[in-house]
Amino acid sequence: MRASERRAAIVAAGLDEFTARGFAATRLDDVAKRAGVAKGTIYLHFKDKEALFQELVRTALVPLIGRMANPPLMSGVSARAMMEGFADTFAREVVGTRRGDILRLIIAEGTRFPSLAEFYHREVVSVGIAGMRRMIEYGIARGEIKNKAVAEFPQVVVAPAVVAVIWQGLFGTYSPLDAAAMLRVHLDLIFGEGKAA
Repeated sequence: MRASERRAAIVAAGLDEFTARGFAATRLDDVAKRAGVAKGTIYLHFKDKEALFQELVRTALVPLIGRMANPPLMSGVSARAMMEGFADTFAREVVGTRRGDILRLIIAEGTRFPSLAEFYHREVVSVGIAGMRRMIEYGIARGEIKNKAVAEFPQVVVAPAVVAVIWQGLFGTYSPLDAAAMLRVHLDLIFGEGKAA
């Protein structure tokens, strides 16, 4: 097994262990066993468990969030269409996936491990919020979004996506959620659209 393959196997095993046991209870011995490598091999790639978790976030989420949060702002493309693209991608590539497991892990353990929360905020949340703010400002400039205060709180637009991740993790087995449809309804609220009762 080449070094790059060993590293990928360690990251994949880390994801399995972190999501199964949580950050605190995950042991590098178990990650090594799952990856099929000696524990010492992990230290050739990562200085500690936190560095492994950070690499997991960098490989699983950072590129996706960068892509989703920075669509080209081209004249003729509506802000609504861009935000629908964000919502559809989030529903497809985060909500019911292992990426959603990472977000749930941060929500569950971020207060106990502030350095992980700070890292996640810097690498993922701040990028997503800045991108959403640009899309909102674009929508305001085009006259699509009437409430200018939405730009001050892009979290309002993103919040249902986080709710969808939490819902699927906790209640998806009993009450599956159509996250993409829910996010479109939320966009109806933001854009002042939707069906009359």
